[in-house]
Amino acid sequence: MSGIEEMEVMMSTPAPKRLLEVIRQPRRHWVGDGFPVRTLFTYSRHGELLSPFLLLDYAEPSEFPPTTERKGVGEHPHRGFETVTVVYAGEVEHRDSGGGGGIIGPGDVQWMTAGSGLVHEEFHGPHYARKGGPFEMHQLWVNLPAASKGERPHYQPITAEQIPVLPIPGGQLRVLAGDHQGTRGPARTFSPLQVWDLTWDEGLPLDLRLPEGWSLGLALRRGTLKIDNHKAGPGEVAVFSLEGSTVHLEPEPGTALLLLSGQPLNEPIAGSGPFVMNTQQELVQAYDDFEAGRMGRLT
Repeated sequence: MSGIEEMEVMMSTPAPKRLLEVIRQPRRHWVGDGFPVRTLFTYSRHGELLSPFLLLDYAEPSEFPPTTERKGVGEHPHRGFETVTVVYAGEVEHRDSGGGGGIIGPGDVQWMTAGSGLVHEEFHGPHYARKGGPFEMHQLWVNLPAASKGERPHYQPITAEQIPVLPIPGGQLRVLAGDHQGTRGPARTFSPLQVWDLTWDEGLPLDLRLPEGWSLGLALRRGTLKIDNHKAGPGEVAVFSLEGSTVHLEPEPGTALLLLSGQPLNEPIAGSGPFVMNTQQELVQAYDDFEAGRMGRLT
């Protein structure tokens, strides 16, 4: 084989992504009185490696007794990013000053674009609260490109029936956003990304290929995942290198995870509390606008 032929083979062979870290279970804390969560990662440490994803909270399986009280978190603002809530058990009721709102249950997703700014509230759905029972969800923060941070707020309610379900060896893959093998998910996004929900009944290996240079994080819900002789378990996140495009997964039976992959924005991140912008001046303006009521109010 000539040198040119060898180079062509090397260039055509996709390189594997390297496992950089398994973020072990962080301490659990409460958001309001309805969401006991672990913050699995934040942009303060993983903002570059996991861009465009900023933060991931996981409310691991828990039981709530029946109640007539509203359990959750009241009116609070956001600007500069999107919140994505994926419910696995229970119900979440949402309402925002942009006119969005609704109740999502198991398998459903709500994709809220805060954009130029809004206030919203999140509570357990009233039907679920009255009967109680198991509760489990992910909430993801997705950064907006600088050019889209002034986007008008809007809300995407996505039901389980709208989400494509594709077979994988030993299980299934739900395409919430992005596409898998030509099948697109229902969520509209402002930058190229993939959000997939994977579950395995059998412990069969899976090889995935993603665009070169994209971020990749795997957030485990159930079971154990083996990657490069390392293991990740429930409430943990496997973080991969930006370089490379393939990943080999070895799940045990019953494993479930949320896959997050995207084209990095490569833009500065300036965040404080409920706002994520590009500069400190923009953060100051966000707080001024909220205090002045320019993000609206819930009535």
